[in-house]
Amino acid sequence: MQRYSSGYWFFLAKACFIGLAILVFSGGCEKEEGRMGAGPPPEPEVAFVTVQPQSVELTTELPGRTSAFLVAEIRPQVNGIIQKRAFTEGSMVNEGDLLYQIDPAPFQAVLDSAKASLLKAETVVPSIRLRVERYQELVADDAVSQQDLDDALATLQQARAEIEFWKAEVEKARINLEYTQVVAPITGRIGISNVTVGALVTAYQAMSLATIQQLDPIYVDVTQSSADLLRMKRNLQAGLLSADGRNGREVEIRLEEGTLYPHKGMLQFRDVTVEPTTGSVTLRIVVPNPDHLLLPGMFVRAIVQEGIAGDAILVPQQGVSRNPKGEAVAQVIGGEGKVEQRILTLDRAIGDQWLVASGLSPGDRVIVEGLLNVRPGVTVRAVCLDSPAAGAEEAGPGAAGPEAK
Repeated sequence: MQRYSSGYWFFLAKACFIGLAILVFSGGCEKEEGRMGAGPPPEPEVAFVTVQPQSVELTTELPGRTSAFLVAEIRPQVNGIIQKRAFTEGSMVNEGDLLYQIDPAPFQAVLDSAKASLLKAETVVPSIRLRVERYQELVADDAVSQQDLDDALATLQQARAEIEFWKAEVEKARINLEYTQVVAPITGRIGISNVTVGALVTAYQAMSLATIQQLDPIYVDVTQSSADLLRMKRNLQAGLLSADGRNGREVEIRLEEGTLYPHKGMLQFRDVTVEPTTGSVTLRIVVPNPDHLLLPGMFVRAIVQEGIAGDAILVPQQGVSRNPKGEAVAQVIGGEGKVEQRILTLDRAIGDQWLVASGLSPGDRVIVEGLLNVRPGVTVRAVCLDSPAAGAEEAGPGAAGPEAK
C-alpha cells in the first residue's frame, strides 16, 4: 500500500476548503442579484361598485292578527223552549235564514187575545159616535145639556184611545211571535251551538246561542310604534319621502309560515289613539278572503308602504363592515386610486343591500371584493362590477375618481 506524506493531506484539505468557499460566495451573490432585480410588490386588485341615487319604495313589516269583518252573537229576544235547530255547525248561513225555533204557542195565544180585545174596542165606537151626533143636534134645541154632550165626546175619545192601545198590543204580540223564529242577522260562517233542542232560553241572556262571523273580506289589525309613525311623517314633511297616492294604500300579507298571501289588502285607517302601555298605534287593513284561508285570530305580518325615497343610495351588504367601535364603515377608492375609509349611517336593509342615510355621495366607488387585502391609503387596481363587459379599470395614480368626473 502506498503511503502519502502529511504535506499531501494538508494540501488536499486546503483545496477543498477554497472550493467550498467559492461555491458559498457565488450562491450568495446570485440571491442578492435576484433580490435587487425584483420590483415593488404588485398593487392589490379589488372590485367596486359606483353608488348612484335611485328611487326606492320603502316598506316595513308589522305584526298583527286577523279578525272577522262582521261578528254577530245570536241571542233570543223572548223566553221559551227551543223546539228546533235549523243549521249545521260550521256551515255558511245567509242573512234571514232560520237558526232556532222557540215554542210559539204562548205567543200565538197572546196575539189572538190582543186581536179579540181590539175587535171588542172597535165595536163600541159606532154607537158612541151616533150618540155624540144626536146630542149635537139636541143641544141646539136645549133638549140635552152641554154637559151631556161633553161626556159623550169624552167617551168617544176614550173608545178611540182604547182601539189604539189594543192595536199596539196586537203589534207587540205579533213581534214577539216573530221573535220565536231566531234568524241569522248577517251572512257568514256559523260556529258551534251552545244550546240543544229542549233547552230553556231567556230574552237577551248573557250566553249566546251561537256566533256568526263574516270572513270575506277579513280584517288584519297590526301595530306600529308611535316613534316610527312620527319619523315617517317628518320624512314626508321634509320631502325625504313622497307618498304614492296610487299604490300607497295597498298592503301585502305574509302568513305565519313565511309565504306571501295571494291577495293584497287595502289600508283602511290608522287609529287616533296611542296605546299607553306599548306606545303603538293600530292599523286596520281590509283583505279579500274568498277561500277562507285566513281565519280569525291568525298571526300574520303586513308589509306596509312608508313612501318613495327618490334619491336613495344603496350599497351591497358585503361592502359594509364594522370597526372596533361598532360603526358601519366602507372602503372607497379615492381620486388617485387610494383607499379611503368612510363611516356610514345605515337606515335599513333592503334585500341584500343597505340603505345609506349618510356617509356616501353619488359617484363614490365602494369596494365590495378584496377588502381583506387593502387598508386606508393603499393604492389598488380595481375592477368595476357595474358593467362587467367593460373589463378591468386601472385605479392607479392617473385614474379618474369621483372628483374628476
